[in-house]
Formats: sequence, C-alpha cells, structure tokens
Amino acid sequence: MSLPHAILTALLEKPSSGLELTRRFDRSIGYFWSATHQQIYRELGKLEADGLIRALPAEQPARGQKKSYEVLPAGRAELARWTAAPGEPKPHRDPLLLRLRAAAVVGTEGLEADLRRHRELHARQLAEYQEIERRDFPPERNAPEDRLRHLVLRAGIDLETFWTQWLDHALAEFERLPGAKLADADSPEVPSAGSRPAEGA
Repeated sequence: MSLPHAILTALLEKPSSGLELTRRFDRSIGYFWSATHQQIYRELGKLEADGLIRALPAEQPARGQKKSYEVLPAGRAELARWTAAPGEPKPHRDPLLLRLRAAAVVGTEGLEADLRRHRELHARQLAEYQEIERRDFPPERNAPEDRLRHLVLRAGIDLETFWTQWLDHALAEFERLPGAKLADADSPEVPSAGSRPAEGA
C-alpha cells in the first residue's frame, strides 16, 4: 500500500488537516500503514499539486489556522483505479525467523528470553485488537463499509493469533532443546517457515 492512497482513503472517509490525519494514522490506519507527521504533510503537498485534493476554504480565515483537505474527483478516480488494480502478495520478512535460523549454527543464548518478550507483545496487541472489535463492530453494525473495515481488523486479529500460537509452539520447542547447542557442520539445510529454497542458501 502506498502512503498517497492511504491519505486519499482517510480524506474520503473524513476531510482533515495534516495534524488530524497524523492523529488518525496513530489511532487506526497506523495499525497497518504507518507514517510520520512530516511524511503526511509532504504527501499532502504532492497530492494537492497533482490536483487530487484541495484545501478547504477556512470558515474564519486566521493566521496560523491549519488547512483541511478534501479529495477531488480526480483523487477519487485514482483511488478507485488503484483499488481495482491487481497486486501481488509480498513475502513475509521477519528478523526473528532469520535469528532462529542463525541460532542453528551459533547457539541459542539470549533467544528464548526474547521469544517470551515477543510473545507478550503480540498477546498485548491481540488484546487491543479484540477490544476494538468489541467496541466498534457489534453484530448490529452491518453496513457494507463497516463489514469491509471489520475485515481489515480481522486480518490483524488473525495475524496476532497466529504469532501468539506460533511463539507458544516455539517456546515449547526451546524447552526440549539441549541447551545452547551448535548445529553440526554437516547438518542438512532446513528452510525456515515461509522461506523459499535458493541456490547457495
């Protein structure tokens, strides 16, 4: 997902100033696409220059008043084009998986404690997503736009559920390991989960 399209989405949901967009990214969109205050303001300038958004006229012009933006028809058309365009899934890259692969040759010292820390962080994020689901998506909230937004949240819930369960499995496996044992130099190559065999791996 690109930041300009995230901003167009947010502005179509509600015209906002750069500061308001930053706060909305922190509260919701930022769960799956993050951006800094400076990045948002830079993209707002580009989108306005490209004729995709415009600054709304201030009700009472005042020095230092923050501009609010709305999406123009060209911006809606661009977002619709991007939404309908085919996309390819991106391979998942997580340093933790690479560290586990490295532990097979250099030992596991310090890794189990960090696995427990990761497990706690994922469990905390899962609880936060589940609370958002209870608060914002009761069964009676069933409009098409709500169902699509709920799908996005469900992706986060399902991913955090996967990570907490996988980390439980990993920690159970660590309990069965014979200490920080180095892998034998002649041990066979075993690809990590989600990795693809590559020449020279």
